[in-house]
Amino acid sequence: MITNTELEYKGNLYPNHIVEFTQDTDKLYFTTENGVVLQITILRGSLVRFRYATNYNFEPDFSYAIDPDSTMGYSKLDVVENNSEYIISTARLSILVDKKTLRTQISDIEGNIINEDELGFHWEENYEYGGNTVKMSKISQIGESFFGMGDKAMHSNLKGKKVENWVTDQFAFAKEQDPLYKAIPFYIGLNKGKAYGIFFDNSFKTSFDFSQERRNITSFWADGGELNYYFIFGPDMSRVVSSYSNLTGTPELPPMWALGFHQSKWSYYPESNVKEVASEFRNRKIPCDAIYLDIDYMDGFRCFTWDKNHFPDPKRMIQELEQDGFKTVIMIDPGIKVDRDYWVYNEALENDYFCKRGDGPLMHGKVWPGECNFPDFTNPAVREWWAELYKEFMSELGVHAVWNDMNEPAVMEVPTKTAPLDTRHNYDGYPCTHRKAHNVYGMQMVRATYEGVKKYVYPKRPFVITRAAFAGTQRYASTWTGDNVATWEHLWIANVQMQRMCLSGYSFVGSDIGGFAEQPDGELFVRWIQLGIFHPFCRVHSSGDHGDQEPWSFGVEITDIVRKFIELRYQLLPYLYTMFYKYTKENRPMIQSLVYYDQEDTQTHFRTDEFIFGEKILVCPIQEPNAQGRRMYIPKGEWYDFWTHESVIGGKEKWVAAGLDKLPIFIKAGAIIPKYPIQQYVGEKKIEELLLEVYYKMGVEASEVYEDANNGYDYKKGRYALSNYKLTGKENSLTIQLFKDGSFETEYETIKLNLHGLPFQIESVMVDNEEIELESLILSGGNILRIDKNFTSLHLSGKE
Repeated sequence: MITNTELEYKGNLYPNHIVEFTQDTDKLYFTTENGVVLQITILRGSLVRFRYATNYNFEPDFSYAIDPDSTMGYSKLDVVENNSEYIISTARLSILVDKKTLRTQISDIEGNIINEDELGFHWEENYEYGGNTVKMSKISQIGESFFGMGDKAMHSNLKGKKVENWVTDQFAFAKEQDPLYKAIPFYIGLNKGKAYGIFFDNSFKTSFDFSQERRNITSFWADGGELNYYFIFGPDMSRVVSSYSNLTGTPELPPMWALGFHQSKWSYYPESNVKEVASEFRNRKIPCDAIYLDIDYMDGFRCFTWDKNHFPDPKRMIQELEQDGFKTVIMIDPGIKVDRDYWVYNEALENDYFCKRGDGPLMHGKVWPGECNFPDFTNPAVREWWAELYKEFMSELGVHAVWNDMNEPAVMEVPTKTAPLDTRHNYDGYPCTHRKAHNVYGMQMVRATYEGVKKYVYPKRPFVITRAAFAGTQRYASTWTGDNVATWEHLWIANVQMQRMCLSGYSFVGSDIGGFAEQPDGELFVRWIQLGIFHPFCRVHSSGDHGDQEPWSFGVEITDIVRKFIELRYQLLPYLYTMFYKYTKENRPMIQSLVYYDQEDTQTHFRTDEFIFGEKILVCPIQEPNAQGRRMYIPKGEWYDFWTHESVIGGKEKWVAAGLDKLPIFIKAGAIIPKYPIQQYVGEKKIEELLLEVYYKMGVEASEVYEDANNGYDYKKGRYALSNYKLTGKENSLTIQLFKDGSFETEYETIKLNLHGLPFQIESVMVDNEEIELESLILSGGNILRIDKNFTSLHLSGKE
């Protein structure tokens, strides 16, 4: 290991030699002669926490990011001391702690170095604010790549980049612009086929340098707080992402309508405009589940109020929209208008719920209503009060969901775009300034919103959306990537942001389809819709300044193509719902970058365009105008072209034709893809039959279909249906076995199987070991069968 004899260099201070070691069960303490304490906590065999204190003093151990329900426990922990180091062994890792410098080195049990300190922990005293700027530098391996970090508007591989985490209202942000709306200080390192993750749990402004300033050095630092990070070992990227997702949490299942198509604009008002848009969707037979009301529904932009001129009877309007299959989603911002005649303002003032400046006065800032004060959402009492404010909207008026915007918090007419740094916060009993609370302010606002909405839409499930987020916010809300622009470049950015967010534990995410600022032409709108239907959150949203952006705004040809792809989204809802189930239960990202899918293939380390939707559908958006197709990379395995059903072997580039009405889509061989009939909204039709698209494979492939009542909490009492399909293909036969779990009874009684790529003509069919007459099962075309949903084994045989 590198040695360091200097205790101070360029203003930085360093630990010196270890003088004491103690152990308290899973916690190991290493104390240096100059007062640095390293606490190493073994959480699991592959998950280790590192905390550093200076002056012998740890800060209170509190985190908004960590899920209190995360899984902990290990099977092995040994510590051995020799002349130069301590060696900590778990079932998966070996950690060396250098006695002279406190530097660490982490290896797998085969002895491969996975992660190694360079300068290691060092710090610089902050004379302006107090405390320390805390720093860590690591040795980057040659060829190492880096991924994650949330919604950065840059290439998915962060090698050579420097990024910052400070949630910022970045209207019309550009490619490479940083920081943006979210702070997720988590990255994945990948080298020589082995992946690891580092989560820097610090809510101050944090920075990461991935070998930009110094070629083979990766470093991260924070403006205050502790050097407190979690090391997660793979070696598969999937295990890293799963462990991080378990550590910071995943959401509960949303109502299925939240996965439908949503339409939004700044703003739909008055009521007649809302009704007109809703009517157009139904008249044109374009599926849609939700209409959004932006800030103009309010009385003078006062939260929790209605403009009675534009919306004279919101309860009636919401009921009428619901009768036509539309859920109503309303926006709530954090800024509360300074107005002595405004009940929300008065309640907050009387209860001392607003944020204050360093010397005591209330923190003021201009937002849409004008002069505003801002609730301190890091105060539990404020969150409880805020949650109760939703009672009238949800319980009495029937609002279905809430959208929190401007919660960075965004403040107008100031250079910083946000609250002053001396603004004080409760921070759940650990008082601090805005320097520490800024990155979690929006998270705690949407947490309070989530708790209120959940309470008052019960027994149905909540659906909440946020713009600002910190690591762990995914437990409370879906999100979108903020105020983008109607350009082809932003279509590329949106694609990369979705993949990066999913790798960063935050899968329920989408972009403003078509762009928020400026106006797309019909071609760009179509291409964005084609991408957006394969994002977990699917919503068109625009500023409205430059014209309309509804599906029918660009002429008949465009409308027909948009309808076709939105209908595909609705057909794939059971597949998407199953993806969400696996995200919540198994911590699997809903979108997989190719590097996640096959980290062994170095070609995937630099692919930004292609992604896997769920685990079985490969998608590659068209991101240039006038394109009739594109070259794309097909990853390992066998894939079927969605449109032509031709099979292709992966591991190579391929030209794929894709006129304006097509998108390159491929289905993994062996996949069983569930489909529902096209509906205009979730729940419009009784599902009388489940269609399974079955893609032949020589070999074995597993697929799952998860179903429940699509809303409510009965699924938590076992009332769900999880169908596990095992497909086994041989030269002259195909077998599908079905294993069921759960007590939910689906509406449909039969399953229709559409078989693709069979290398033989079906001659005999056996269902549950009983031969069945072909005529009774096989429908038109010869490769479509209908069978009872409760079969356990289907065996098809024939000859080539």
